[in-house]
Amino acid sequence: MIPENPHQKAALISLVVILPLGLLSKFYSGPGALWSNNSLGGVFYVIFWCLLVYLIMPEKNTLAIAAGILAITCALEFMQLWHPPFLEWVRETFIGRSLIGHSFTWRDFPYYFIGAGLALIWMDRIKKKYKDDSWT
Repeated sequence: MIPENPHQKAALISLVVILPLGLLSKFYSGPGALWSNNSLGGVFYVIFWCLLVYLIMPEKNTLAIAAGILAITCALEFMQLWHPPFLEWVRETFIGRSLIGHSFTWRDFPYYFIGAGLALIWMDRIKKKYKDDSWT
C-alpha cells in the first residue's frame, strides 16, 4: 500500500532506491570489492534504517532519528565483540550477518557517521520539499 502522506511516499521511494544499493554493496565483486562489501555497506545500512523510521514516523525530528539509528548501529558494532552461541547461530545466516554483523572493527564507525549524516540531509530535504503538507 502506497502512503498518501507525501513525506512517507518520498521515504518509501527512497527506500526502494537505497535497499538495492545496500544489497549490491554486499555482493559487488569488481575493483574495491572488499571495501564495498565490508565498509560502504555501513553507509547504506544506516541510511536505510533512518529512512524506515522516517517512513513510520515522519513527524519525528530528523536529527533525533539519525542520532538514534547511529547510536543503535554503534551499539550493534560493539555487540560484535560478544559471541554467545545464540548470536553465533544468528550470524551464520546472511540476514543475521547483515543485521547484526559478525566481527568488530573500529573502521566501521566513520561509515556509520557518514550514513547518519547523509540520511539526515536526505530526510531534511524531504521535509523541506513537503513542509507545507500536513502529516495526516
